[in-house]
Amino acid sequence: MKITKEILIVDLIDLLPESATYLMNQHIKCVACGEPIWGTLEQASKQKGYNDNDIERFVRELNAMLP
Repeated sequence: MKITKEILIVDLIDLLPESATYLMNQHIKCVACGEPIWGTLEQASKQKGYNDNDIERFVRELNAMLP
């Protein structure tokens, strides 16, 4: 499975658990109070002020982390 900007955060973490640490390093909290944040990677990124180029970089870097 390939990661896209449309992937739901909960699905991203299920697919690639280490993505939670990656996103937190980007200041995108994907887990709060033990519950996953809902929405897509794109939505969560834009809420933190990231632009389309940043989001495409996240997608590339996350896909590179896949086994």
